[in-house]
Amino acid sequence: MAELSTLARPYAKAVFERAQAEGKLAEWSEALNALAEVTEVPEAAQLIGSPQVSEGQLADVIGAACGGLDDAAKNLLQLLIENRRLSAARAIAEQYEALRAAAENRVDVDVVSATELSQAQQDKLAAALKQRLNSDVRLSCSVNPELMGGAVLKAGDLVIDGSLRADLQRLAHAVTH
Repeated sequence: MAELSTLARPYAKAVFERAQAEGKLAEWSEALNALAEVTEVPEAAQLIGSPQVSEGQLADVIGAACGGLDDAAKNLLQLLIENRRLSAARAIAEQYEALRAAAENRVDVDVVSATELSQAQQDKLAAALKQRLNSDVRLSCSVNPELMGGAVLKAGDLVIDGSLRADLQRLAHAVTH
């Protein structure tokens, strides 16, 4: 995947700079995510690699499936097709979102907990993370009962593992070594 992220970087940066200049950060997020989702559909993947489908046909089909791309997004789609970079659509969307989050001083945090968090718990966690990270925090919560208790937080490169499972693994390691 390192290769796709390398290929995606200049596209994500160019789109971000344009979106920021035009004040259309949210619109480009939607367009890039739609493009990434469509290109991951198995039927689209077959079309992308098919020599029987022309670049124009592919652009028409993918563009229609994305549901109303504006002219700038259609131009990006055409550019990705011409340069055989459509497979990097997900990586472009992810890198764009990272650039947008940094510009908006926002951190997206994935929270995986053993049980579902109440809204009050989510609010308290978001406030604590906002203070620690000095950024606005957007939580994405999911449940994994295998954690047994606690939670694992991931924000970019930062990982905070406060799960009971991790505690037990650390204890087992300490006892055996």
